[in-house]
Formats: sequence, structure tokens, C-alpha cells
Amino acid sequence: MPENKSAIGLVWAPKVPPLFGVKNSSEKMHNQTKDPVLTPGTELVDGLYVPPRDPRKLNKLLKKNMKDTAGSSWFDMPALTVTPEIKKDLEILKLRHVIDPKRHFKKGDNSKAPPKYFQVGTVIEPASEFFSGRLTKKERKTTLADELLHDDALKAYRKRKIQEIQESRHPGGVEKWKNKGRQTWKRAKQRRK
Repeated sequence: MPENKSAIGLVWAPKVPPLFGVKNSSEKMHNQTKDPVLTPGTELVDGLYVPPRDPRKLNKLLKKNMKDTAGSSWFDMPALTVTPEIKKDLEILKLRHVIDPKRHFKKGDNSKAPPKYFQVGTVIEPASEFFSGRLTKKERKTTLADELLHDDALKAYRKRKIQEIQESRHPGGVEKWKNKGRQTWKRAKQRRK
């Protein structure tokens, strides 16, 4: 007699471990579940998982299943996955004192690794600042790096700084034509002899 499977609804049957030993390894692999909580040596009672009685194993299991957060004092802030865009933004934030030298920032940590717990937000202007404090659609960029690259004031500052550095490293004229002091004078005297 064929079993009629209902299209709507769920069917539940208790998962009871076999009464006798499993005969071959293929049956053994089939009976094991892929759930990380259930290990091959656990007992199932009427299809429900019974936690281990050893407190060490229980604590280890609880830590494994607990979400990675900053703790209750930080409102359970979750640990975010670091994408390349977020990594660039974090590096820019570490170097923010270089972007605007007239603003002084509190010194952060010197570690090169990105922080484990952080959040990324979007600044939303109130309706009262529609004309004064609002960014236009053209000025809005996806990442902090894009915003800084397209900022006109920052472009002018970078250009000025680059010119200052180039002028300090190459002080006027070609090096080989410059007089080097007494050494060149002595060599010129020797050549005349």
C-alpha cells in the first residue's frame, strides 16, 4: 500500500537510536546528523537532544553556540565581518589626523588589525537643514574613501602639500650643475695643473 504524503502540513516521527549495533559503516554515516550540537555519542530521547551531564562539556557547548558579541555593557554589539570597503574606511579613520591637520583627534590604538567590534552608520540630516547641512546626491558616495577623494577642499590641500614636498626635495636647478663648495674648487685647481 503506497504512503500518501500530504502536500500541506508537517509529519513528525520520533528519532530513536537503533536498539542493536549498526552493521556497516555506510549505515553509521547515514544515522549521524550534521548538526554541530549533536555529536555521535549523544543520546536522543524521543527525538530530543539531551545535553551532556559533565559541566565542562556543557560550558564548552554553550560558548560554541553563543553569538560573538561585545557583551551586555556594550548592548551586545555583534562582531561584523570585515569587507575590503570597510577595511579601507577603518584605515582612513586611523589616519584621520593626516587628512585635516588643524583638527586634533584623540590618539587611538596602534594595532594594525581592525577592531573586532564596531558598527557602521549613516548620518541622516533633519528636515530643517535641507539647504544648509544637506549633501546633494552628487556629493553622496558609497564609502568614506570615495568621499575624501571627491572633496574639493581636501584636493587643494593634498595638491599644495605635494608641491611643498617636491620643492623641498628638489631645491631649484639641476644637481649636477650646482657648485658643491671647496671640493669642486680643489678639483678645478687640480685639473688646471
